[in-house]
Amino acid sequence: MSQNVFKWKHFESDIIMVCVRWYLKYPLSYRMLVEMIEERGLNLAHTTIMRWVHQYSPIISDRVRKHLRPTNDSWRMDETYLKIKGKNAYLYRAVDSAGNTIDFFVSEHRDKDAAKKFFKKALKAIHNQHPRVITTDKYAATEIAIHEMIYSGTLSVGTTLRKVQYLNNIIEQDHRFIKRKVKLKLGFGNFETAEKTICGIETMHMIRKGQVEEIQRVLSEVEFINKIMGIVA
Repeated sequence: MSQNVFKWKHFESDIIMVCVRWYLKYPLSYRMLVEMIEERGLNLAHTTIMRWVHQYSPIISDRVRKHLRPTNDSWRMDETYLKIKGKNAYLYRAVDSAGNTIDFFVSEHRDKDAAKKFFKKALKAIHNQHPRVITTDKYAATEIAIHEMIYSGTLSVGTTLRKVQYLNNIIEQDHRFIKRKVKLKLGFGNFETAEKTICGIETMHMIRKGQVEEIQRVLSEVEFINKIMGIVA
């Protein structure tokens, strides 16, 4: 990988990645992270770390996706709430029956069109299989979206829509890891930065769940991310 993504930065690339990884991986605010880095002899403004997170999260997410283990064909899909500029927004998410993240999608609306956009994104991801069964939370707009996508041929006619509440406990439990990280961040200033930050948080959550075969322990996580970001040891 080229190191051009770090060109003209005033700090070393490994320092930048430490800040970005920690922010995305742990329930930290930017100001907490500033204090942690200051204890290590570096003075950073919280806005500097914020800009790094917004810049590098999508790059990390894109490069990690190529290394994800395949998910299975039993999808559990649900939506949860986010605050963007003080207003409710929605995070569409799905995991497979083993708890592996299938995909995620940030939307300003909770409706049929948003559900379709989520499914189209998930279907394009190379680590996902075409769903044999999709379990939902009985939300009508999502059900309509699935039926319309089956009718249009985007989803297979063999795809089964299942509306069993207890089977979706696995995705509702998985929401908690994301919500715990987002809670300390006190909402997002705008939709674009919310998308960028969430994609990084979700990617680090995938890594934590063991969805990247090359990562077996914490140090190998550091080595892997440095490698895909073009950081030479």
